Amino acid sequence: MYSARIEGEATTFGTSGLLYRNNKLMYDRATNTLWASLLGEPVIGPLADSGIKLDLFPVELTAWREWVARHPDTTVLSIETGVYPASQYQPEGDPNSIYFAYRSNPDTMFPAWSRDGRLETKSEVLAIAIGDAHKAYPIEVLRQERVVNDEVAGTGVVVIASSQSTGARVYAREGQVFSLPSEGETFEGLPLALVDSDGLEWTVTEDALVSTSDPSESLARLPSHPAFWFGWFAFHPDTLLYEAKGGG
Repeated sequence: MYSARIEGEATTFGTSGLLYRNNKLMYDRATNTLWASLLGEPVIGPLADSGIKLDLFPVELTAWREWVARHPDTTVLSIETGVYPASQYQPEGDPNSIYFAYRSNPDTMFPAWSRDGRLETKSEVLAIAIGDAHKAYPIEVLRQERVVNDEVAGTGVVVIASSQSTGARVYAREGQVFSLPSEGETFEGLPLALVDSDGLEWTVTEDALVSTSDPSESLARLPSHPAFWFGWFAFHPDTLLYEAKGGG
């Protein structure tokens, strides 16, 4: 999820209908510049080569049951858009959904210019970009490990994941080593809290990990990209890949 502000000025974005390396090109309605969706950078048009980059916000691709259990006051966009019939907005697992055939096909719709065989083409990953460094974490591995303490470009990170969905998120850490509480408490799959190596508990919030004993102490949530492996690799062929506990 990107900010819709370009150099401080608010605008809106739309789908151009064009693809680059199998990934969507957005366009902004202020200048009609095309933007790469996995970079947040302008690639064709008046702003291309300007050095501008959209701010990236943390986002989570999760199951509705998990999200609404944690946030019961959530508002939802109506499927009665007046543009498409409501029947077109089917769950992704429904054979009648628009992208069911694509998601169930192991290959891409168009040839991928560069591939990496460490994962299946459409394996789902949670990817991090810190400076010029990139790293991807397979969702299936995260589901099993639940908590991954790692380092990317010298920055400590902790990745936490749901055991029941693709939900996963990243927080900064400053030397702490986190784990699940001994009772393994979860909230519809995603941990409610973590425990550090000193036995101190940290509450998992949308914005940060917050120390239970001292709420003034917190560790920020970091932006990340839920993506197909082929899509992330196409733009970041130098990416590191987390393979297993303690590895990568």
